[in-house]
Amino acid sequence: MKAHFHLVPRNTQFPYLARQHTLPNFGTVWHYHPELELHYIIRGEGVRFVGDNISNFDAEELLLLGENLPHMWRCNKQYFEGNPDVTAEAIVVHFLPDFMGADFLSKQEATAVHALYERAQSGLIIHGKTKKEILNLMQESVQQEGMSRLITILNMVHILANSKETTKITSGLSSYHANKDETDRINKIYHYILSNYRDEISLEEISSVAHLSVTSFCRYFKMMTKKTFRDFLIEVRISHAKRILIENNIPTTESICFECGFNNRSNFFRHFKRITGCTPIEYRQRYLYENVFV
Repeated sequence: MKAHFHLVPRNTQFPYLARQHTLPNFGTVWHYHPELELHYIIRGEGVRFVGDNISNFDAEELLLLGENLPHMWRCNKQYFEGNPDVTAEAIVVHFLPDFMGADFLSKQEATAVHALYERAQSGLIIHGKTKKEILNLMQESVQQEGMSRLITILNMVHILANSKETTKITSGLSSYHANKDETDRINKIYHYILSNYRDEISLEEISSVAHLSVTSFCRYFKMMTKKTFRDFLIEVRISHAKRILIENNIPTTESICFECGFNNRSNFFRHFKRITGCTPIEYRQRYLYENVFV
């Protein structure tokens, strides 16, 4: 999938950056950058796009993203309504692969770091004791400068390189660069889908958004995402359904299926089980059990 190149706002003298920011939302631009990214959600929820993976995100999620891995955190609707009491907040640490110097990765001691960077190309969810250690260091790094911050980031990389408490998010993507027209087009398509997934979006309708014929759009979307438009739309709807199942008290799955844009209950059940491996009721029960007995 092509994406927008993002210039990380760091001082060009330093190959790393640590900051904590509060925003109305996390934006809507699908983007990539040469820096690796540690991203901790303090406040916010919505749909997360990393590579070819679409999942929900919530507060207290900690991820490591590899260099040039496309990503986007799309907050829920209420974060775009201008309410000053509804904001998203995160701690973000960016660092170039060779942040310790040009010959850093050529040293024997960096073997484990090499392996970490390769795993990070798939995106990594960090959990367990490692998550607590990394979060503490991220909070410290925000307050630090110069050599202190550099040492703290190196310590984070060392901990992650030797940890088994990470889970891959996606299959991993190589870097690429999109021109402005491609970036604007795919971002416009994404925005339209995320704003209208509850409705029936016809191929003619979404093709007109992209200013393409239906045939050209289908070919273009498959080339960019490795998925058909219908499969992508279904994944977005199921992601929303999973959130409703664990957060809301909507009593029936029939109500949920229509809320998410499915036109009948059996269709919703079939796609939900295909994507998650369980029924909506089983998904909710599993979530409740895991959170009660953690």
